[in-house]
Amino acid sequence: MLEHIELFFRSIFIDNMVFAVFLGMCSYLAVSKKVATAVGLGAAVIFVLAVTVPMNWLLDQYLLRDGALAWLGPEYADYNLSFLSFILFIATIATMVQLVEIVVEKFSPSLYNSLGIFLPLIAVNCAILGGSLFMQSREIATLGLAFNYGVSSGIGWFLAILAIAAIREKIRYSNVPAPLRGLGITFIITGLMGIGFQSFGGMLTGGSEEEAAVEETTTAAKTEEVGKKEIKKEIDEKEISYNDAINK
Repeated sequence: MLEHIELFFRSIFIDNMVFAVFLGMCSYLAVSKKVATAVGLGAAVIFVLAVTVPMNWLLDQYLLRDGALAWLGPEYADYNLSFLSFILFIATIATMVQLVEIVVEKFSPSLYNSLGIFLPLIAVNCAILGGSLFMQSREIATLGLAFNYGVSSGIGWFLAILAIAAIREKIRYSNVPAPLRGLGITFIITGLMGIGFQSFGGMLTGGSEEEAAVEETTTAAKTEEVGKKEIKKEIDEKEISYNDAINK
C-alpha cells in the first residue's frame, strides 16, 4: 500500500510529465487558452494513460521483453521481441485515442470542436508514449502499480494544463509587456511552475535521507571505536616488547 501511495504522489508532483521531463508540451501550450478545453483534454489524457500503460505493461511482460515468451514453451524462452516495443505501444495508444475521439464526438460535440486536431494528436503526444516507456524502463513490478502510474501521470499532466489555463485566462487582464505576450509569458510561467514543483522533491525523500545520515553516523562511530581498540592493542604490544627487552 505504501508503495502505491509513494508512486502516486511521486508521479504527480516530483516526476510530473510537464514540469519534470517536459513531455506533451505541444498540446500543453496550444490547448491551454481556456479552462474548459484544458479540462476536456486533460481528462482524455488521464483515460488514455490509465488504459494504455497497464495494457503495454502486459505486452512487455508476456510478449516483448527477453524471455517473455517462456509461457508458450521452453523452446520460446530465448526469443526477445523488445525491438517491437515502439510499434506495439503506439498501436495500443492509437486504438485508445480513436475510442476517446468517437466517445467525445458522440457525447460532447462542442468539446470535440474546441479540441480540434489536438484530440487525435493525443496518439502522438509524447507524454502518452513516455508513460509506457517510463513504465518499461523503471521496471514497474505489478499490473496494479502500472495502472497507478498511468493514472497518476495523467493526473499530473492534467494539473499542469489546468493550472496554466487558469493563469492564462487571468493574465489577459494583466498589463504584460508587449514582447512577452502570448507564448513568451507562458514559457516564463511554465518555468516558474516547474521550479515550484521541484520543491516537492523532498516530500518523499526526507525520511530516507535522515535514516541514511543516522546510519552513516553510527558507522563512523563504530569505525572510530575499532580504530581506538587497534591503537591501544598496538601500544600494549610495544610496551610488552619494551619491557621484555629491558628484562633481558
